Amino acid sequence: MTMDLNDVIEYLRATARSVGAEVSSPWFYLQFGLILTAAGIAFAANRALQARVNNDSLARRWPLPLRHMAHVLVASFSTVVFALLVIAARIAMFHSTWPSRSYMLVVAAKLAVAWLIIRLVTSVIRNAFLVKLISLSAWLIAALSIINQLDPAIDALDSVSIVLGGLRLTPLVVIKLCLLLIAALWLTNVASNFAENRINQSSDLTPSIQVLLVKMIRMGLLIVAIAVALSAVGINLSALAVFSGAVGVGIGIGLQKIVANFISGIILLADKSVKPGDLVTIGDSSGRISAMKTRYISVAAGDGREFLIPNEDLVTQKVTNWTYTDKNTLVKVIFGTNYDSDPRQVCKLAAEIAATAPRATKSKPPGCILTEFAETGMKFSLTFWIGDPDGMDNVKSEVMLALWEAFRREGIKVPYPVREIRVRGGALPVDTTVEVPN
Repeated sequence: MTMDLNDVIEYLRATARSVGAEVSSPWFYLQFGLILTAAGIAFAANRALQARVNNDSLARRWPLPLRHMAHVLVASFSTVVFALLVIAARIAMFHSTWPSRSYMLVVAAKLAVAWLIIRLVTSVIRNAFLVKLISLSAWLIAALSIINQLDPAIDALDSVSIVLGGLRLTPLVVIKLCLLLIAALWLTNVASNFAENRINQSSDLTPSIQVLLVKMIRMGLLIVAIAVALSAVGINLSALAVFSGAVGVGIGIGLQKIVANFISGIILLADKSVKPGDLVTIGDSSGRISAMKTRYISVAAGDGREFLIPNEDLVTQKVTNWTYTDKNTLVKVIFGTNYDSDPRQVCKLAAEIAATAPRATKSKPPGCILTEFAETGMKFSLTFWIGDPDGMDNVKSEVMLALWEAFRREGIKVPYPVREIRVRGGALPVDTTVEVPN
């Protein structure tokens, strides 16, 4: 049914006459006073209860649904008291005068009870924003129904429309679609979280497969939820074909990076080149992969920082995965000695020190070779294996400290640069060479 302008004007006039007649009645002010008195008593009772009740210990041993209900009842205690007082006043006026003279008390009581029921029902939702949105929307619908204005409001919202191709959009359709989408997305989130918990508990699946399955389930449920919501409000999915060209243009102009990162994330999960827990180096960023998202991966550096690296970079750039097929890691220590040292003794001593390192792999003995006769001394390369790349710099530092202590104990000197200072025509009669440590 469509309302024209004359119908709206006549409806507003009738409403104004009805309100004027009610306001002029003394019973209106009596009911209004009783409602205000009930509200004041309810507010005072709620303040007194909140000061005496500890929410943390309230119904601690009760089952979870009953505990939630108890918390909601305590939080809405003012509404409970208000509804009881108004109902009592309504019963008193019903038996002492005409029932029509207490209609405001009936409306107030119904509104309070409706709000209390809605709060109890929404107590199972953990998202505070959704609780407020659903509670206010449901209470508004209940209020319109209680005052018998729901059908006129629906007709008014459906009277204004915009036609796009074969699609007729009205405020009523938009409101229904938003509410259904919110409910469908909430149910999708609950179902996907349940599936994620079940998948993560499976020890037969690798971390990358777990993440891939979770993403596929979330995406599939999201598409189904949107399709069901659109169909429920009467929108034919074929009517949305007009928007597909705009979406394609949007992807081509401004969304290509988002789509590229999404596709790259699917590729990374499918080929298992990186997975949660891997130690990677990407450019100047190193750390363990803590999470793999739709758009990026999170790399924990170990010092409190987390690098958020787009998935596309992992596909197009060079990535060092220290734990791709084998966690064993080769550690290389470069050092030097002067020419007074015995190179064979130095190599033997360095290999013995590396072999005694706590994290050195016993099955792979260390090796030390002489690599260069440099200007300032001999250069050596000490290599040994550790079972895990985590803390590789710390292991390297410990071995170098042990080398320094052994060199001092054995009288082996570390070379340092020599500078020549030539003084001509000064106090010194001849050229003098002075060794200056760098």
